[in-house]
Amino acid sequence: MLQKVQISHFKTTNGEKVNQFPLFYEVFGKSLHSAPIVLVNHALTGNSNVCGINGWWNGLIGSGKCIDIDKYTVIAFNIPGNGYDGEEDNLIKEYKIFNARDIARIFAKGLRQLDIDNLYAVIGGSVGGGIAWELAALEPKLIRHLIPVATDWKSTDWLKANCLVQEQILENSKNPVYDARLHAMLIYRSPESFKQKFDRSFNDDRNMYNVESWLLHHGEKLKERFTLSAYKQLNYILANIDITTNRGSFKDVVSVIESDIHIISVNSDGFFTAREDEVTFEELKKIKKNISHHTIDSVHGHDAFLIEFEQLSNLLSDVF
Repeated sequence: MLQKVQISHFKTTNGEKVNQFPLFYEVFGKSLHSAPIVLVNHALTGNSNVCGINGWWNGLIGSGKCIDIDKYTVIAFNIPGNGYDGEEDNLIKEYKIFNARDIARIFAKGLRQLDIDNLYAVIGGSVGGGIAWELAALEPKLIRHLIPVATDWKSTDWLKANCLVQEQILENSKNPVYDARLHAMLIYRSPESFKQKFDRSFNDDRNMYNVESWLLHHGEKLKERFTLSAYKQLNYILANIDITTNRGSFKDVVSVIESDIHIISVNSDGFFTAREDEVTFEELKKIKKNISHHTIDSVHGHDAFLIEFEQLSNLLSDVF
């Protein structure tokens, strides 16, 4: 069930002022303050509905699952403007107003309003993982286990380049959400994933290859449920992750984070690459001991964090 708190007098990192807006969230499992709390940050087209029948991460979260809602309280915020609450048109008019650090600051304000002063874990995939990094940098004592999945602490040149292409499609296409999704699916998956799934098979009914039919289907489905304003805003947030901005070096920032850090990569991820996580892990090892780096072995590229639930659950079994 959607609930909300009001965020008031918020000033963005770029100096913009937003007087008041709602922050919507959902709670699953144990009631607040009755069990260890796990914050789950959603990805670009996700939302606060993380488990249950239509939950986008229900392979990982639920009764008897890796993140067991019979043992934990799971809370998930909607990134303001993602459209899941139906109030995106009332929030902001300028989609470039919030970056990833602003979202972390908003989540921190929401947690304080809910009297949450410690989190057993924060886990997020893709942009949600980037926001998790930002929250840990913002509140270095808040989180016991920081779990960034298929993500990074910064938006790389490669990521920014793809987000720019997405933005250009969203700004200039006659069918923007549909067309942007087609491009996005190419960077969320991998060539080997497409080969394994389709193997050049042909759809006689539609007179096209199945890979083409599949892409068009994904474009149509996202167009039905995701607004243009939400897509533009989340894409901008994705392109603007960096825990070091105005804070010093990566070493300076992470040295004060008290969390156990569990980095999860995907070996075929062409979006947030495993190589970048390897570099991060090597840097972390120089200054911290409570860290780990594990890799999901999958052909499915970036989207493997939404597919390879058995592997992800096994990698996180010691935490949960």
